[in-house]
Amino acid sequence: MLRIKNDFKIKTAIISIGLLLPAGFILLLCFLASCKNKNKITKVPDVYYTCSMDPQVVEYKPGKCPICKMELTPVKMSSRSDNEELQLSDQQIQLGNIQLDTIRNGVIGDKIVLTATLNFDQMKSSSVSSRVTGRIEKLYFKNMGDYVQKGAPLYELYSEELNNAKQEYVLVLERKKTFTGETTIDFEQLLQSARNKLLLWGMTDAQINELSKNKRPSPTTIFYSPAGGYITELAIKEGDYLMEGSTIVKLSELSTLWAEAQVYTSQLSEIDNRSEAIVQLPDYNGKEIKGRIEFVNPEINPDTRINLLRVTIPNINHELKPGMPAYVFLKSPQRKTLTLPVDAVIRDGKGATVWVQVKRNTFKSVMVETGLEADDRIEIKSGLNDGDVVVLSGAYLLNSEYVFKKGSDPMEGHKH
Repeated sequence: MLRIKNDFKIKTAIISIGLLLPAGFILLLCFLASCKNKNKITKVPDVYYTCSMDPQVVEYKPGKCPICKMELTPVKMSSRSDNEELQLSDQQIQLGNIQLDTIRNGVIGDKIVLTATLNFDQMKSSSVSSRVTGRIEKLYFKNMGDYVQKGAPLYELYSEELNNAKQEYVLVLERKKTFTGETTIDFEQLLQSARNKLLLWGMTDAQINELSKNKRPSPTTIFYSPAGGYITELAIKEGDYLMEGSTIVKLSELSTLWAEAQVYTSQLSEIDNRSEAIVQLPDYNGKEIKGRIEFVNPEINPDTRINLLRVTIPNINHELKPGMPAYVFLKSPQRKTLTLPVDAVIRDGKGATVWVQVKRNTFKSVMVETGLEADDRIEIKSGLNDGDVVVLSGAYLLNSEYVFKKGSDPMEGHKH
């Protein structure tokens, strides 16, 4: 009973003292108590342990992997400043076959492959047309693909207008012979005018000279080919009536051909008219012929977004035929620039990135701008500097490891 009374007195005294203490002193006691509690917060460990074979295993003390029973590997915790960096152990780098190299300036040239078809060289094609109206009495060449030599008989025509012009020429010759004395008529001028009309309508000097000798105009006239080549179009047949200017036949030389290739609009910026053009012929066991870019169509088909490119190639011995399939390889002049193997660059719809070593076993994803791509190498226009240490092999493994450990795509932190 005495003890209870003493405890009551002590508690009453403490309460009395508390009521007498100033409010500032009480606040000071609370602050000291909170600081004491803060000191009791457990520090986050600087190292965690993981398995190189099973990286999903994360422990905060040494031990063995519960999956493969291998010894866990210590890995330093990443601080906030290097949150975008990825750190691997020596064993992870070895197992992932991570290979590094220092990027240097190299030489690269663009190479484009286009599908094409051989066609006639229109610069060496000609069209033979009728110079006078009449009816075709005879054709000397009747088949497509026939070769016509220059000066060879092409067709025979019956023409009333041409026959009248022949008669006029013969009449002037006879009148000139009859008037041997002085006269006001200039027969030479009349004769030259009649001769020019016959030449204009397609007769040759030899034919006119023959007419001057025998003075017997033929009812039909043979016309000779003004050019040589293979018949690519035969527009008439025997018995057809021709108007002045009607096309009779089209001829094309095969000493050179065009390889006509289809080019998409996205490829136009990569084409240089000075580029070396190689035409490959699959029908001739991949035979390659050097050519030159002759023409790039300035107009784009809005429906297909395809443009036309022509490459001129020599046709030795006329062994190549129009209509054959071909491939056109365009090689632009080489230039000096930073280059990497294609596998070192990770590309998707967001852009292109490269893994760069920032310190030992530590890597960072860097966004780059790519350019030309040729022979398994790709041009780096921006994002890297000469001397940077770049991951050449294992870039995709680093990307996967980053996604697993950080829970996000390394490209998300880049500005596009």
